[in-house]
Amino acid sequence: MATPSNKKTLMTLYSAPDCVFAHRVRFVLEEKAMEYQCIDVNFSDKPEDLLELNPYGEVPTLVDRELAIFESFLIIEYLDERFPHPPLIPVDPISRAKVRLGLLQFDRDWFEPLFRPGHDQAEQDRAKESLRRSLAQLSSLFSQQRYLFGDELSIADCGLAPLLWRLPVLGVEIPKGAKATLDYMERIFALESFQRSLSPAEKALR
Repeated sequence: MATPSNKKTLMTLYSAPDCVFAHRVRFVLEEKAMEYQCIDVNFSDKPEDLLELNPYGEVPTLVDRELAIFESFLIIEYLDERFPHPPLIPVDPISRAKVRLGLLQFDRDWFEPLFRPGHDQAEQDRAKESLRRSLAQLSSLFSQQRYLFGDELSIADCGLAPLLWRLPVLGVEIPKGAKATLDYMERIFALESFQRSLSPAEKALR
């Protein structure tokens, strides 16, 4: 994946072109303007070094110097603490906890049933309906603020955005009456960092 020449600190990200969890990490890396090498993993022939770095052989896996981190929410929190500008987690403990809880809820309610194996069609359908209903209800929030937790982008927005990009493929349609939510999605998608985070396979989803 091409990266702007003014970026800093080369890291390696083991990713996959259509992995929603890896997309989260790419978005944060681009928002932080980090230089990184992106290695797309073929799951039928995983590289040996990935299996050495991550005992589960999963993506995303981020390598920064001697440290290898896996699980997308751990990686994006690490990146925000390691490279604090621009900040993506609030400074005060209560707001930080709210952002982290929001990200955890996204994972349990939507990402897990929709993108992890082991969930049947009924579970996926319930997750889609919950997602559609929640995004419609959030319209009242987005009519008052730009992002999920105020007027500044946070890791919660970065964590949710890859799922929002995939709504057409999932068959989840936001009601036209939820205009503020639709505007929020377009605001996220228009960010240069988000556009740079998209793989060719992800660009083809819309």
